[in-house]
Amino acid sequence: MSNAEFPSSWTDPRYVAAIVSVIATGALYFYAALTQSGLTIEEITLVIFAILLPTSIAYEIAGRL
Repeated sequence: MSNAEFPSSWTDPRYVAAIVSVIATGALYFYAALTQSGLTIEEITLVIFAILLPTSIAYEIAGRL
């Protein structure tokens, strides 16, 4: 794998978005571990937005730097 395939700079939007995605996913797993109920349709939608929204925002901010 060459360096061009894997971004490793804090200013690279793909790298920042990947880091934010991992953090958001970890936060959701932590939340799911604290609650004892199953997921409803509304909760699944919330989970998707909870991962995609911070990822998209981080990508856009990093792209403008």
